Amino acid sequence: MIRALYTAASGMNAQQANIDTVAHNLANVNTAGFKKSRVEFEDLVYQQSKAPGTPTSQQSEAPIGMESGLGARAIATARNFSPGNLRNTSGPLDLAIEGQGFFQVQLPGGEAGYTRAGALHLNGQGQIVTAEGFALQPAITIPANATSMSISKDGIVSANVAGQGSQQLGTIELANFQNSPGLEARGGNIYVATTASGAATTGVPGADGMGTLAQGFLEDSNVSVVEEMVNMILGQRAYEANSRVIKAADEMLQQVNNLQR
Repeated sequence: MIRALYTAASGMNAQQANIDTVAHNLANVNTAGFKKSRVEFEDLVYQQSKAPGTPTSQQSEAPIGMESGLGARAIATARNFSPGNLRNTSGPLDLAIEGQGFFQVQLPGGEAGYTRAGALHLNGQGQIVTAEGFALQPAITIPANATSMSISKDGIVSANVAGQGSQQLGTIELANFQNSPGLEARGGNIYVATTASGAATTGVPGADGMGTLAQGFLEDSNVSVVEEMVNMILGQRAYEANSRVIKAADEMLQQVNNLQR
């Protein structure tokens, strides 16, 4: 019965991690480019009282063993990179990726960062940057006297410059990874590469498996509120069931303590 207390407690801890992840998903339901996560679980070690194949006589052996499990734990948070819905904003620097790929940015320490959030802006030098001020890579600068700009599906940035007509200013490149769920989330819609994700493969939009760009659109979060509410109910009920096991084990121990000679 003591084992049941600790086993049920491990289940409650695992479901707490599950509810925490659901809460994070729901909190970011309106975050552009956000990708939802789910918790993965595993069972803990087993205490064997009898191993399968244990001899029961000189001519026979046990076809099955006897073992007691010691609970469960959360071991990973798997991120789902399925695409979100595209939302029309008509903003000239709002970009959405239709398909695979990430925008590349330069982080303050010089490290490369990657994001799906395409709400871009211009800084004081005319460079295209994210809302956090991270410069898009390769760097592209819009002239101060540009009257309008356009970004094609394959990433070519052009602008109409006063007195000079249309000029091609550069090309936005995308990055992709062998294992995108292996990226490390840094917050601020930024991911960085790890040994699990593999090195970034870069290319122009629309080539080598990269998605294309949609100017004037943003990619919404891929969180489904209904799905997360169902996951929350399931996690809550599993947490409640484990708490009932603790209560039942406690009542059984109470009965043992009340035994009299």
